[in-house]
Amino acid sequence: MSEEKLRYFLKRVTAHLHETRQRLQELETASEEPIAIVGMSCRFPGGVRSPEALWELLEAKRESVAGLPQDRGWDVGDADGPGPESDADSGPAQVRAGNFIYDATRFDAGFFGISPREAMSMDPQQRLLLEVAWEAMERAGIDPTSLRGSATGVFAGASASGYGWISGRQGELDGHVMTGNATSILSGRISYTLGLEGPAVTVDTACSSSLVSMHLATQALRSGECSMALVGGAFVAATPVLFTDFSQSLGLSPDGRCKTFAASADGMGVAEGAGVVVVERLSDARRNGHKVLAVVRGSAINQDGASNGLTAPNGPSQQRVIRAALTNARLSASDVDVVEAHGTGTPLGDPIEAQAVIATYGQNRPEGRPLWLGSVKSNIGHTQQAAGMAGIIKMVLALQNKYIPATLHADEPTPHVDWTAGDVRLPADAVPWSADDRVRRGGVSAFGMSGTNVHIILEEAPADDAEQLEALAEDGDSAEAALDESADEVEALPALSVLESAGTGAWVVSGRSAQGLAGQAGRLREWVSARAGLAPVDVAWSLAATRSVF
Repeated sequence: MSEEKLRYFLKRVTAHLHETRQRLQELETASEEPIAIVGMSCRFPGGVRSPEALWELLEAKRESVAGLPQDRGWDVGDADGPGPESDADSGPAQVRAGNFIYDATRFDAGFFGISPREAMSMDPQQRLLLEVAWEAMERAGIDPTSLRGSATGVFAGASASGYGWISGRQGELDGHVMTGNATSILSGRISYTLGLEGPAVTVDTACSSSLVSMHLATQALRSGECSMALVGGAFVAATPVLFTDFSQSLGLSPDGRCKTFAASADGMGVAEGAGVVVVERLSDARRNGHKVLAVVRGSAINQDGASNGLTAPNGPSQQRVIRAALTNARLSASDVDVVEAHGTGTPLGDPIEAQAVIATYGQNRPEGRPLWLGSVKSNIGHTQQAAGMAGIIKMVLALQNKYIPATLHADEPTPHVDWTAGDVRLPADAVPWSADDRVRRGGVSAFGMSGTNVHIILEEAPADDAEQLEALAEDGDSAEAALDESADEVEALPALSVLESAGTGAWVVSGRSAQGLAGQAGRLREWVSARAGLAPVDVAWSLAATRSVF
């Protein structure tokens, strides 16, 4: 081979090596890119219909426990319980308290183009997820109708609620019973209704379902399977079997409360709930101008395997999933300040989890920086397949407010844990989340009855994103320009209401019906009244540019 040919081939090989190295670097960067949470919405017990309402409940140290719903036709038998010869795990309700979404029977079917007949056959979990998914997108500043045809994914944690057993008895509704109650349709219906063409997956790993959904969504985003994702979970008790047939086998608390990590812990408090977050790659969130609420830094899932029981928690597996999440996030245990625990309030599960946290996060911590361990379940109970979303939303709120809410009932910690084995503390009272020059980070755990464990690590939004958003908020000219561009479009549409003239533009409110329009205007009035410092032009721009026009 001539010297000239050799030189030519060497140049080609060098160029290919450079391209390969660059491509590998791009793939590595994509696989590690943080995932931004840009929107969230929820329904939880205690009248919680928004993240703000959840934070108010946490700040006030309130509980949501109350009596069984009276409008679901539940036959829970005699309050005195079964007779002496009855099966101890069947018959009348042994527990008559819990944490419920009392208006879970209500649904604006017409808003989503669903007939009243079909709506009656739909599992309430489907209805709640539809509503909360829509709200989460609007709260992210995204018009849900603008995503039609996009590669937006839906990852939902849920199990069969038993609603089909009820609706199936109503023969005239049989045609819709299958789609109304199939768990696969919980994610599929959101994609169908909104025209989303990314992955649609319903996950059932019991209590870890929605947190596993978050893990899968982050992987799908990093691999390019979707450009954005809705991640959520829902649980509604359509039948009373948890309080009758399964109250003892599930280890329910007699008073319906989760006394997480407390000496008084006596079982799980059943709760209902639904939560959805909107996630996208951090680089996409910045390019799209979406407000970053928090960042998913790392995650991991594993399984208990052949452990000490099919449904019993396994401490070593919990330690492994925590360490795997830290490795995935490229962090050490000392980089995390708080863990939102699974913490259902059972005398068996809580000590196992606490010891796993002490063995991982509680060791070799810097002086004066203990790991704070708590659970939102002490306020609202165990929302089952939605529990992971409750933990995620609480942690995002804590990061934003720089404040760790109290965990109720934790004044006297359980004596079944050696709390001296590591630097882990329970926040019996609220704790300011000071970080000096460090980035605030918190872990969220969920452990399913299935044996599937998951741990997610969140961190506060990057400082440069907060500064960018502040600059955008001060840019009144661009807001006015965007409002002017949309004025001609919205002027001629029906069902519009001009709520207020602000001098810099109209505040435009729309709805699919007169009743919906009035409701939107009322909610806007309440929201604005509580925030005296708002700039009218910012409100006008957001109403015109980031919400659907009906």
